[in-house]
Amino acid sequence: MADLIIMRRDATEEEIKKVVEKIEKLGFKAHISKGTERTIIGIIGDTRGISDETFRILPGVSEVISILKEYKLTSRDFHPEDTIIDINGTKIGEGYFVVMAGPCSVENKTQLYETAKFIKDKGAKILRGAVFKPRTSPYSFLGLGPEGLKIVKEVKEELKIPVITEVLSPEEVEPVAEVSDILQIGTRNMFNYRLLQRVGKIEKPVLLKRNFSAKLSEFLNCAEYILKEGNSKVILCERGIRTFDSEFTRNTLDLSAIPVLKKETHLPVIVDPSHGTGRRDLVIPMSKAAIAAGADGLLIEVHPKPEEALSDGFQSLTLDMFEILMKEIIPLAKLMGKKI
Repeated sequence: MADLIIMRRDATEEEIKKVVEKIEKLGFKAHISKGTERTIIGIIGDTRGISDETFRILPGVSEVISILKEYKLTSRDFHPEDTIIDINGTKIGEGYFVVMAGPCSVENKTQLYETAKFIKDKGAKILRGAVFKPRTSPYSFLGLGPEGLKIVKEVKEELKIPVITEVLSPEEVEPVAEVSDILQIGTRNMFNYRLLQRVGKIEKPVLLKRNFSAKLSEFLNCAEYILKEGNSKVILCERGIRTFDSEFTRNTLDLSAIPVLKKETHLPVIVDPSHGTGRRDLVIPMSKAAIAAGADGLLIEVHPKPEEALSDGFQSLTLDMFEILMKEIIPLAKLMGKKI
Protein backbone atom coordinates (compact mmCIF):
# COMPACT_ATOMS: atom_id res chain seq x y z
CA MET A 1 0.00 0.00 0.00
CA ALA A 2 1.56 3.29 -1.13
CA ASP A 3 0.25 6.62 0.13
CA LEU A 4 3.14 9.10 0.19
CA ILE A 5 6.00 9.40 -2.26
CA ILE A 6 8.99 11.32 -0.97
CA MET A 7 11.09 12.72 -3.79
CA ARG A 8 14.85 13.17 -3.53
CA ARG A 9 16.11 16.67 -2.83
CA ASP A 10 17.66 16.82 -6.29
CA ALA A 11 14.58 15.45 -8.06
CA THR A 12 13.81 17.32 -11.26
CA GLU A 13 10.44 18.74 -12.29
CA GLU A 14 10.33 16.14 -15.05
CA GLU A 15 10.79 13.30 -12.53
CA ILE A 16 8.02 14.74 -10.36
CA LYS A 17 5.79 14.99 -13.42
CA LYS A 18 6.42 11.33 -14.29
CA VAL A 19 5.38 10.21 -10.81
CA VAL A 20 2.17 12.25 -11.04
CA GLU A 21 1.41 10.78 -14.46
CA LYS A 22 1.89 7.28 -13.06
CA ILE A 23 -0.50 7.99 -10.18
CA GLU A 24 -3.17 9.34 -12.51
CA LYS A 25 -2.71 6.46 -14.95
CA LEU A 26 -3.58 4.07 -12.11
CA GLY A 27 -6.84 5.97 -11.54
CA PHE A 28 -5.83 8.04 -8.50
CA LYS A 29 -5.39 11.75 -7.82
CA ALA A 30 -2.04 13.27 -6.92
CA HIS A 31 -1.50 15.96 -4.30
CA ILE A 32 1.86 17.75 -4.47
CA SER A 33 3.30 19.42 -1.38
CA LYS A 34 6.57 21.29 -1.93
CA GLY A 35 8.49 22.09 1.24
CA THR A 36 11.75 23.93 1.69
CA GLU A 37 13.80 20.74 1.47
CA ARG A 38 11.70 18.11 -0.28
CA THR A 39 8.66 17.44 -2.41
CA ILE A 40 5.98 15.05 -1.16
CA ILE A 41 3.42 13.55 -3.52
CA GLY A 42 0.32 12.11 -1.93
CA ILE A 43 -1.87 9.51 -3.57
CA ILE A 44 -5.58 10.17 -3.03
CA GLY A 45 -7.74 7.07 -3.04
CA ASP A 46 -7.83 3.50 -1.76
CA THR A 47 -4.26 2.33 -2.39
CA ARG A 48 -4.46 -1.04 -0.65
CA GLY A 49 -3.90 -2.88 -3.91
CA ILE A 50 -0.85 -0.85 -4.96
CA SER A 51 2.63 -2.10 -4.16
CA ASP A 52 5.28 0.32 -2.89
CA GLU A 53 7.59 -0.97 -5.64
CA THR A 54 5.29 0.52 -8.26
CA PHE A 55 6.69 3.95 -7.38
CA ARG A 56 9.97 3.15 -5.63
CA ILE A 57 11.57 2.19 -8.94
CA LEU A 58 10.77 5.54 -10.58
CA PRO A 59 13.61 8.06 -11.08
CA GLY A 60 13.83 10.75 -8.40
CA VAL A 61 11.91 8.78 -5.77
CA SER A 62 13.58 8.61 -2.36
CA GLU A 63 11.00 6.82 -0.26
CA VAL A 64 7.47 5.41 -0.36
CA ILE A 65 5.41 5.55 2.83
CA SER A 66 2.12 3.96 3.79
CA ILE A 67 -0.23 5.95 6.04
CA LEU A 68 -2.23 3.69 8.33
CA LYS A 69 -4.61 6.45 9.40
CA GLU A 70 -7.96 6.87 7.65
CA TYR A 71 -7.32 10.58 7.22
CA LYS A 72 -4.44 11.40 4.91
CA LEU A 73 -4.71 14.94 3.57
CA THR A 74 -5.35 16.16 7.11
CA SER A 75 -2.29 14.48 8.63
CA ARG A 76 1.21 15.86 9.12
CA ASP A 77 2.57 12.75 7.43
CA PHE A 78 1.01 14.06 4.25
CA HIS A 79 1.66 17.77 4.85
CA PRO A 80 4.51 18.30 7.37
CA GLU A 81 4.46 22.10 7.32
CA ASP A 82 1.72 24.17 8.99
CA THR A 83 -1.04 25.46 6.76
CA ILE A 84 -1.47 29.23 6.77
CA ILE A 85 -4.86 30.64 5.79
CA ASP A 86 -4.97 34.24 4.64
CA ILE A 87 -8.22 36.18 5.13
CA ASN A 88 -7.73 39.53 3.38
CA GLY A 89 -4.29 39.92 4.94
CA THR A 90 -5.19 38.35 8.29
CA LYS A 91 -3.21 35.14 8.68
CA ILE A 92 -4.35 32.09 10.64
CA GLY A 93 -1.94 29.28 11.53
CA GLU A 94 1.84 28.73 11.82
CA GLY A 95 2.40 31.08 14.73
CA TYR A 96 -0.18 33.72 13.80
CA PHE A 97 -2.88 34.39 16.37
CA VAL A 98 -6.35 35.72 15.56
CA VAL A 99 -9.44 36.61 17.55
CA MET A 100 -12.87 36.18 15.93
CA ALA A 101 -15.65 37.82 17.92
CA GLY A 102 -19.23 38.99 17.73
CA PRO A 103 -22.79 38.07 18.69
CA CYS A 104 -24.09 34.52 18.60
CA SER A 105 -26.88 35.70 16.29
CA VAL A 106 -27.37 38.75 14.11
CA GLU A 107 -30.46 40.49 15.53
CA ASN A 108 -30.42 43.87 13.76
CA LYS A 109 -27.94 46.20 12.12
CA THR A 110 -27.47 48.45 15.15
CA GLN A 111 -26.51 45.51 17.34
CA LEU A 112 -24.09 44.06 14.80
CA TYR A 113 -22.51 47.40 13.84
CA GLU A 114 -21.94 48.45 17.46
CA THR A 115 -20.37 45.11 18.31
CA ALA A 116 -18.26 44.95 15.15
CA LYS A 117 -16.84 48.45 15.59
CA PHE A 118 -15.98 47.78 19.22
CA ILE A 119 -14.28 44.41 18.74
CA LYS A 120 -12.30 45.73 15.78
CA ASP A 121 -11.10 48.74 17.79
CA LYS A 122 -9.94 46.38 20.56
CA GLY A 123 -7.92 44.14 18.24
CA ALA A 124 -10.24 41.42 16.94
CA LYS A 125 -9.62 40.69 13.27
CA ILE A 126 -12.76 38.83 12.21
CA LEU A 127 -16.45 39.43 12.98
CA ARG A 128 -18.66 36.46 13.84
CA GLY A 129 -22.43 36.48 13.61
CA ALA A 130 -24.86 33.75 12.58
CA VAL A 131 -27.91 34.38 10.41
CA PHE A 132 -29.02 30.73 10.24
CA LYS A 133 -29.18 29.13 13.71
CA PRO A 134 -29.55 25.38 14.42
CA ARG A 135 -31.36 25.28 17.77
CA THR A 136 -32.33 22.42 20.03
CA SER A 137 -35.85 23.84 20.36
CA PRO A 138 -37.83 24.79 17.24
CA TYR A 139 -39.36 27.61 19.28
CA SER A 140 -36.01 29.31 19.89
CA PHE A 141 -34.73 32.15 17.69
CA LEU A 142 -33.60 30.53 14.45
CA GLY A 143 -31.85 33.55 12.92
CA LEU A 144 -32.80 36.25 10.45
CA GLY A 145 -31.88 34.21 7.38
CA PRO A 146 -31.42 36.15 4.09
CA GLU A 147 -32.23 39.45 5.81
CA GLY A 148 -29.40 38.76 8.23
CA LEU A 149 -27.01 38.19 5.33
CA LYS A 150 -27.84 41.67 4.02
CA ILE A 151 -27.00 43.17 7.41
CA VAL A 152 -23.73 41.24 7.61
CA LYS A 153 -22.74 42.42 4.15
CA GLU A 154 -23.50 46.06 4.97
CA VAL A 155 -21.53 46.01 8.23
CA LYS A 156 -18.66 44.14 6.63
CA GLU A 157 -18.34 46.70 3.85
CA GLU A 158 -18.79 49.75 6.09
CA LEU A 159 -16.21 48.67 8.67
CA LYS A 160 -13.88 46.78 6.31
CA ILE A 161 -13.80 43.69 8.51
CA PRO A 162 -13.86 40.02 7.38
CA VAL A 163 -16.76 37.92 8.64
CA ILE A 164 -17.47 34.31 9.58
CA THR A 165 -21.02 32.98 9.27
CA GLU A 166 -22.51 29.55 9.85
CA VAL A 167 -24.03 27.54 7.02
CA LEU A 168 -26.54 24.77 7.73
CA SER A 169 -27.24 23.04 4.43
CA PRO A 170 -25.71 22.50 0.98
CA GLU A 171 -28.37 24.83 -0.48
CA GLU A 172 -27.17 27.72 1.68
CA VAL A 173 -23.49 27.44 0.76
CA GLU A 174 -23.55 29.68 -2.31
CA PRO A 175 -25.53 32.62 -0.87
CA VAL A 176 -23.54 32.57 2.38
CA ALA A 177 -20.23 32.30 0.50
CA GLU A 178 -21.10 35.43 -1.47
CA VAL A 179 -21.04 37.43 1.78
CA SER A 180 -18.96 35.52 4.32
CA ASP A 181 -15.15 35.28 4.22
CA ILE A 182 -15.21 32.08 6.28
CA LEU A 183 -17.97 29.47 6.32
CA GLN A 184 -18.62 27.87 9.70
CA ILE A 185 -19.80 24.29 10.04
CA GLY A 186 -21.38 23.97 13.48
CA THR A 187 -21.12 21.10 15.92
CA ARG A 188 -24.46 19.59 14.86
CA ASN A 189 -23.37 19.51 11.23
CA MET A 190 -19.90 18.04 11.67
CA PHE A 191 -21.26 14.69 10.49
CA ASN A 192 -23.30 16.22 7.65
CA TYR A 193 -21.19 14.67 4.89
CA ARG A 194 -23.13 16.22 2.01
CA LEU A 195 -22.55 19.66 3.48
CA LEU A 196 -18.85 18.90 4.03
CA GLN A 197 -18.48 17.80 0.42
CA ARG A 198 -20.27 20.93 -0.79
CA VAL A 199 -18.05 23.38 1.11
CA GLY A 200 -15.10 21.33 -0.11
CA LYS A 201 -15.89 22.47 -3.65
CA ILE A 202 -15.65 26.22 -2.95
CA GLU A 203 -12.63 28.46 -2.54
CA LYS A 204 -13.64 30.05 0.77
CA PRO A 205 -12.01 28.96 4.05
CA VAL A 206 -14.11 26.69 6.26
CA LEU A 207 -14.12 26.57 10.06
CA LEU A 208 -15.17 23.10 11.17
CA LYS A 209 -16.42 22.74 14.73
CA ARG A 210 -15.92 19.47 16.59
CA ASN A 211 -19.15 17.66 17.35
CA PHE A 212 -19.85 17.59 21.09
CA SER A 213 -19.67 13.77 21.09
CA ALA A 214 -16.97 13.21 18.48
CA LYS A 215 -13.63 11.51 18.93
CA LEU A 216 -10.67 13.42 17.51
CA SER A 217 -10.21 10.77 14.79
CA GLU A 218 -13.82 11.37 13.69
CA PHE A 219 -13.21 15.11 13.75
CA LEU A 220 -10.18 14.76 11.48
CA ASN A 221 -12.00 12.39 9.14
CA CYS A 222 -14.73 15.00 8.69
CA ALA A 223 -12.05 17.57 7.83
CA GLU A 224 -10.77 15.01 5.32
CA TYR A 225 -14.12 15.15 3.51
CA ILE A 226 -13.55 18.85 2.83
CA LEU A 227 -9.90 18.55 1.82
CA LYS A 228 -10.62 15.59 -0.44
CA GLU A 229 -12.94 17.78 -2.55
CA GLY A 230 -10.12 20.27 -3.18
CA ASN A 231 -10.57 22.92 -0.48
CA SER A 232 -7.38 22.99 1.59
CA LYS A 233 -8.43 26.03 3.65
CA VAL A 234 -9.83 24.28 6.70
CA ILE A 235 -9.70 25.58 10.28
CA LEU A 236 -10.43 23.20 13.13
CA CYS A 237 -12.40 24.45 16.14
CA GLU A 238 -12.55 22.82 19.57
CA ARG A 239 -15.81 23.97 21.17
CA GLY A 240 -16.31 21.65 24.11
CA ILE A 241 -17.69 18.14 24.47
CA ARG A 242 -20.49 16.62 26.51
CA THR A 243 -19.40 14.82 29.66
CA PHE A 244 -21.16 13.59 32.80
CA ASP A 245 -20.68 16.97 34.53
CA SER A 246 -23.22 19.48 33.27
CA GLU A 247 -24.08 20.98 36.65
CA PHE A 248 -21.62 23.86 36.43
CA THR A 249 -20.75 24.17 32.72
CA ARG A 250 -22.60 23.73 29.45
CA ASN A 251 -19.82 21.57 28.02
CA THR A 252 -16.33 20.44 28.98
CA LEU A 253 -13.71 22.36 27.01
CA ASP A 254 -11.22 19.71 25.89
CA LEU A 255 -7.94 21.63 26.12
CA SER A 256 -5.94 18.43 25.60
CA ALA A 257 -7.32 18.34 22.06
CA ILE A 258 -5.25 21.41 21.13
CA PRO A 259 -1.72 19.94 21.43
CA VAL A 260 -2.95 16.60 20.07
CA LEU A 261 -4.40 18.24 16.97
CA LYS A 262 -1.36 20.49 16.53
CA LYS A 263 0.83 17.39 16.51
CA GLU A 264 -1.48 15.27 14.38
CA THR A 265 -2.49 17.79 11.70
CA HIS A 266 -1.11 20.79 9.83
CA LEU A 267 -4.43 22.65 9.99
CA PRO A 268 -4.94 25.70 12.26
CA VAL A 269 -6.70 25.03 15.57
CA ILE A 270 -9.13 27.60 17.00
CA VAL A 271 -10.88 27.38 20.39
CA ASP A 272 -14.41 28.52 21.26
CA PRO A 273 -14.49 29.03 25.06
CA SER A 274 -17.98 30.55 24.88
CA HIS A 275 -19.68 27.31 23.83
CA GLY A 276 -16.97 25.31 25.56
CA THR A 277 -18.12 26.50 28.96
CA GLY A 278 -21.49 28.20 28.49
CA ARG A 279 -20.57 30.79 31.11
CA ARG A 280 -19.27 34.27 30.43
CA ASP A 281 -17.28 34.31 33.68
CA LEU A 282 -15.23 31.35 32.45
CA VAL A 283 -14.48 32.69 28.98
CA ILE A 284 -11.43 34.80 29.94
CA PRO A 285 -9.62 32.14 32.04
CA MET A 286 -10.31 29.40 29.48
CA SER A 287 -9.13 31.70 26.68
CA LYS A 288 -5.82 32.06 28.50
CA ALA A 289 -5.63 28.30 28.99
CA ALA A 290 -6.29 27.72 25.29
CA ILE A 291 -3.47 30.08 24.33
CA ALA A 292 -1.12 28.34 26.76
CA ALA A 293 -2.07 25.00 25.17
CA GLY A 294 -1.07 26.30 21.72
CA ALA A 295 -4.29 27.48 20.07
CA ASP A 296 -4.00 29.55 16.89
CA GLY A 297 -6.93 31.75 17.83
CA LEU A 298 -10.20 32.22 19.67
CA LEU A 299 -13.86 32.41 18.67
CA ILE A 300 -15.64 34.60 21.23
CA GLU A 301 -19.30 35.55 21.64
CA VAL A 302 -19.78 39.26 22.44
CA HIS A 303 -23.00 41.24 22.78
CA PRO A 304 -23.68 44.89 23.72
CA LYS A 305 -26.50 43.76 26.05
CA PRO A 306 -26.19 40.01 26.74
CA GLU A 307 -29.22 40.08 29.04
CA GLU A 308 -31.34 41.01 25.99
CA ALA A 309 -29.69 38.64 23.50
CA LEU A 310 -31.99 36.40 21.49
CA SER A 311 -29.55 33.49 21.82
CA ASP A 312 -26.70 32.47 24.16
CA GLY A 313 -26.70 35.67 26.18
CA PHE A 314 -25.55 33.79 29.28
CA GLN A 315 -22.21 32.94 27.65
CA SER A 316 -21.66 36.20 25.74
CA LEU A 317 -19.14 38.73 27.00
CA THR A 318 -20.19 42.31 27.55
CA LEU A 319 -18.22 44.93 25.62
CA ASP A 320 -16.33 45.85 28.80
CA MET A 321 -15.45 42.21 29.45
CA PHE A 322 -14.21 41.82 25.88
CA GLU A 323 -11.90 44.80 26.34
CA ILE A 324 -10.48 43.17 29.48
CA LEU A 325 -10.07 39.88 27.59
CA MET A 326 -8.03 41.50 24.83
CA LYS A 327 -5.83 43.41 27.29
CA GLU A 328 -5.02 40.19 29.13
CA ILE A 329 -4.59 37.71 26.28
CA ILE A 330 -2.46 39.76 23.85
CA PRO A 331 0.61 39.82 26.17
CA LEU A 332 0.13 36.10 26.83
CA ALA A 333 -0.12 35.28 23.14
CA LYS A 334 3.08 37.21 22.48
CA LEU A 335 4.78 35.43 25.38
CA MET A 336 3.83 32.13 23.72
CA GLY A 337 5.58 33.30 20.55
CA LYS A 338 2.43 34.11 18.63
CA LYS A 339 2.33 36.81 15.99
CA ILE A 340 -0.60 39.17 16.55
